[in-house]
Formats: sequence, structure tokens, C-alpha cells
Amino acid sequence: MMAALLWACACAAWAQPAAASTAPAYEVREHYTKYEYRVPMRDGQHLFTVVYVPKISSAPLPFLMERTPYSCGPYGVDRYPRRVGPNEDFMKAGYIFVCQDVRGRHLSEGRFDEMRPHLARKASPRDTDESTDMHDTVSWLLAHVPGHNGKVGIWGISYPGFYTSASIIDSHPAIKAASPQAPVADFFMGDDAYHGGAFMLPHNYGFLTFFKPQDNPTTGTKFPVPFDYGTSDGYDYFLKLGNLRNIAKSLGPKGNPYFDSLIEHDRYDAYWKARNILPHLKNIKAAVLTVGGWFDAEDLQGALSTYRSIEQQNPGIFNALVMGPWVHGGWLRGPGKSLGHVDFAVKNSEYFQKKIMLPFFEHHLKGAADARLPEASVFESGTNVWRQFDAWPPKQAQRRTLYLREGGRLDWQAPPAGPSVFDSYVSDPNRPVPFIGYTDIGMPAEHMVADQRFASTR
Repeated sequence: MMAALLWACACAAWAQPAAASTAPAYEVREHYTKYEYRVPMRDGQHLFTVVYVPKISSAPLPFLMERTPYSCGPYGVDRYPRRVGPNEDFMKAGYIFVCQDVRGRHLSEGRFDEMRPHLARKASPRDTDESTDMHDTVSWLLAHVPGHNGKVGIWGISYPGFYTSASIIDSHPAIKAASPQAPVADFFMGDDAYHGGAFMLPHNYGFLTFFKPQDNPTTGTKFPVPFDYGTSDGYDYFLKLGNLRNIAKSLGPKGNPYFDSLIEHDRYDAYWKARNILPHLKNIKAAVLTVGGWFDAEDLQGALSTYRSIEQQNPGIFNALVMGPWVHGGWLRGPGKSLGHVDFAVKNSEYFQKKIMLPFFEHHLKGAADARLPEASVFESGTNVWRQFDAWPPKQAQRRTLYLREGGRLDWQAPPAGPSVFDSYVSDPNRPVPFIGYTDIGMPAEHMVADQRFASTR
């Protein structure tokens, strides 16, 4: 979620007008009619919602929705994006596509709250969270948009993946299918902000430029300008700034309250616990397809923990997991045949889109033939094959422990007991260890497969 590149990718589907030189084969304007609405919530706030209805349809169609903080632009009923929905196959298959700016973002009213906490107990009928916002939106769509079949699906990658998960808690009965993809689940323990308590500085710094508070979200239609580092050497940039206090000040005279919150809460305190969606993934009635990438540097843990929590807390529902050889959101960008210098020999993204994702929604939203998807579809790198399991982790899997041994090596064999068994290294704040062997800004996606032997010679 937290890389500027991913911001552009996440917005591409909804926020870019079609360009003549790069127009897709299946034009949105030609096949869909666009409508814009301000949908009322139970507390009186209105959320900006865009609906794309197929111009020709022989039967009632389901809604396929995305809720996002990244903008549902371009705004105006006469302006169309290059694509709606996950990909062109979905556009051709026929869905009523819906995009919604979440609270406090872009054209929606209300206050934006980073990883807005779920309210398990609501003190009044006007109390809201992402689940109630989705419930109110679905009820409104069913009542005001004609031509539907009464079924709703929702999907999203990264932050929209979180909104997908949060939207199906205490599911509206019309929500029949959901696909949280690379979903943010627990900011501190494994996703985006901190990984196991380690602050992901380059991952968060420039990205949060896009999440500065908006003075008036009901009129702001321009995207924030990407942060200008003034250099291509991120290592040198942060080293010169020094401590986190200086780094926070560098974001501008007013700072950035979202970045400030990240560094203020450097322990797993009440702030982070309230934003952990996992314990609240209950009373889900929709079929769920959670998707993740083995080389996702942002939200690898989010996909695995979301699947596991839904499985444990919602017995009896269809709940499946897909894990492929992808970076963050890579399953919908490019063929997925390679990453960096690693060739996987298979067009994995194409396989996922055509054989898993589209059949999943077609079956649960339209009643198409059941693709009989397995509980877990997992790509095994090295052998470069997809494997199917009836549980994840596989029932036959055995847990083993790797030990750090002398000489900086790993071993399955436990070290001998004794006070002299230890290893040591020098940690120098003035010479931190980089994670890539070349200069760059932020966190390049391919660093997860990059050769890191350079670090051992420092």
C-alpha cells in the first residue's frame, strides 16, 4: 500500500481519463453509462459513489464494488476512466461496477481515520464504521439503481483490501462474494507501517504525502503531488536527516499527522490494537477469496492472517486463499511470468485472473458453473507449479525450526547448550545496513528477490 508506484497503480482503474494513444480495446465510454451519487449514511454524512451500468444487458446484473481512499475519479459524468473493475474480462462479462470514496477522502463527507477502528458494540443507531457504511451503501444501491439481480460483490487491493474485509463484517445479506487482496490487517505486526514492530521508514515516508488531511473533502478533486526527495539516493537522504524528529519535520512546516502517529506509537499500544481488523472478522456470510503474493513487501502477512482469521471465526462459509509469486498487487499487473531476474516460466497473473478470480465472482454473483476452487491455491517457486490444498497450512506440513549458528549460517541442528554459544555483530546507527545494493528511493518491489550478498561484505 505504501509505495508511490502502488498509489498510481491503485488509482489507474478509476482515476485516469482514456488516452487515444493507449486506449484499451474495450472502451468504458462505449459500453457503460456513468452515474454519480452522494449516498446518505445513517449519521447524515454522504459518501461519493460512482456507478457504471452496462448499456446493453440481456439479464439483471450483480454489483461489483470497490471502496477506496485513492479516489474514484475522474470526476464528472462525462469523464470516464480507462478501465473499471479488476480487468477487461470483467468488463466484457457484464457487471454494474461501483466505486466509492471512503469517508473524508476526495468527494466524500466525514472524517478520514487511518485504518478506522471497527465498533463491535455500537452505542447508538447513528454509530458508524466501515461495516455500517457498506451496509447503508448496499441498501441504497438496491433501492435506487435499476437492472440488478440483488447480489453484491466487493474486491480491493491493499488499502481497498482492508475496506473489503471491514465491509463484510456483519454482512449485508445481499453481499454474496468478497475478495480482499493484499489486505492491510494489522499495521503494527505485519503490514505497511511496522513489520513485527520494526518501523518501515522508506515504505511510509513519501507515501503518506497522499494522506495529508483534506481541508474540504467535498470539493477537493486534485491528487496530491508526489513527494520530491530532491535526490535518487534514499539511503543518503535519510542518513543526512538523522533522527525521526528531523525526518518528521522534513515533511513540511505543519508536518503530517498520519506520519506523526506512526512514530508516536512505537509500541503495540491501544492505538494499534484498535486498528487490528482481524479479531472483528466475524458474522461473514459472503464467500471469500483472499489473495496475496509471496514477494509482497507491503502486506504479505495481511493476506495470510486475513484468511486464517476468517477461517477460524466463520465456520461453514466458502473461504479460499490464493498465494502466488507476485509483488504487491502484481496479479493484476502484467503477465506475472517473472520478477527481477527470476523467471517463473508460467503466466501466473493470467492464470489467476481467468481460472480463479473471474470464475469465483461469476459463480457466486451470477450462478455460473461452480469452478470448484480448492481451499488453497499456492504457487511453489523453484518447481514453478501451482499446488492445491484442502487446508492452509497443509495438513501434512510439519513445523521445523531453523537456528542461527556460528559464522552467520542457518542450520536445522540446534546449537549445543552452554554459555559460550553466541554470535555478535556491530550495529552502527551512522552506517545502517541497506536492503538493496544500489541507490533508489522508497522500497523497490523487486528487492524481495534481489541478491543481498553485498550486505555480508560490509
